[in-house]
Amino acid sequence: MTLFEKLSEYSRSGALPMHMPGHKRSSAAFPWLAGLCERDITEIDGFDNLNDPEGLFSDMERKIARLWGAGESIALVNGSTVGVLAAVMSALDEGGELLMCRSSHRSVYHAAQLSGAVTRYLTPEADPELGLPLSATPESVAEALDKYPGVRLVCVTSPTYEGVISDVAGIADICHKRGAPLFVDEAHGAHLGFGPFPVSAVRAGADMAVQSLHKTLPSLTQTAVLHINPGIVDPERVRRFVTMLQTSSPSYLLSASVDGCADFMEREGGDAAKRWFDALADFKTRLSELENIRLWSPQAFAVDPSKLVLRCDGKWLAERLRADFGIEPEYSATTHLLCMTGMGDTSESLSRLSEALFALDPISPPAPPPRPVANLPKRAMAIHEAVKLPGKFVPLSRAEGLVSGEYVWSYPPGVPLIAPGEVVDEGVINGINRGFNIHSTRKGVPNSIFCVDLP
Repeated sequence: MTLFEKLSEYSRSGALPMHMPGHKRSSAAFPWLAGLCERDITEIDGFDNLNDPEGLFSDMERKIARLWGAGESIALVNGSTVGVLAAVMSALDEGGELLMCRSSHRSVYHAAQLSGAVTRYLTPEADPELGLPLSATPESVAEALDKYPGVRLVCVTSPTYEGVISDVAGIADICHKRGAPLFVDEAHGAHLGFGPFPVSAVRAGADMAVQSLHKTLPSLTQTAVLHINPGIVDPERVRRFVTMLQTSSPSYLLSASVDGCADFMEREGGDAAKRWFDALADFKTRLSELENIRLWSPQAFAVDPSKLVLRCDGKWLAERLRADFGIEPEYSATTHLLCMTGMGDTSESLSRLSEALFALDPISPPAPPPRPVANLPKRAMAIHEAVKLPGKFVPLSRAEGLVSGEYVWSYPPGVPLIAPGEVVDEGVINGINRGFNIHSTRKGVPNSIFCVDLP
């Protein structure tokens, strides 16, 4: 019996809930909760505790570990973010060195900040066509570990937001020869390893890997898993950090979707992945006939076929898809557009997208040239040091040479243009001025950046 089935059965039992939550499973009184609150409970007798699993949640996590090929797996209801925080913070003490991709998601930076880590950066080569980051390589990791022998954790992102996969097996081998554990932010790769899709990080030898189930598999938003291969990493220490960082009131609705997803993948995952993979192959064959809109095919170790990156005037195409065809893409930029597919996609949904693209292709404006990739900003101090200092908002026009006290990023994908402790330079200013969906950790004066007052 899955957790969803057990919750459904309990909701029909007529038990009087003299406990949380306050809606008391009454959709008649609160109709906006209909279909949800009937199965929404707290940690009551017979339903285990996600933060201290001993029964059904323990069984669920063992099933997940077996399916995904991990030594242990921890179910998460605070997204991959809480897995990233727990993985990094469990491996590093204050002052510990973290080797990470500069193109990492902001959650990795936040983990470095909270752990008091000193960040060292891998800068994967940029694709010449779009300027997007490509694979991290074993050679670049080995070179960085030679340069920074004090590194205590290596973190790479694979696949990237755009689907670029790194040679995790080769990187893991380098890391293990140096005694450093490898953590892979695989938030976009929960489907990897099923059917014909490329191998997953945990099966390739990563010591820890986090995956967002909801991004590509049939599970609710905010659900994820953290996989652990015991050895260099202590699973119990990782679990303690998860318990500390994750909510103490984990949602049973979200947990039920994790369990249901694992049950589905156990029964049908391989076949469902193959149907999805084959539908994508047919879709891409059809798109090869387009003249103006083109699929991006980067030179990388491997590419996740579920990500559809289209070389085009992305802003124009997104507006037309939305307005004329009722299709909402994942992300758009001036040089490209990203459509994410998932296990819920079918030949029919992909055909609808391809028909729209064929209709728009003849009038699609030419894609502008890629913007030059900015150099890595110089670091004046560690992130955790900079965020503690007082400062003030400075207009961008006068900020060059000052030290940032905040993160600034374009979201999605959430990769910082600048992090606290780094020096504002011309590349950063241009990136902020030309960027889309720019966000920062402080809400201040428009067209300004928070800079620290140096001692």
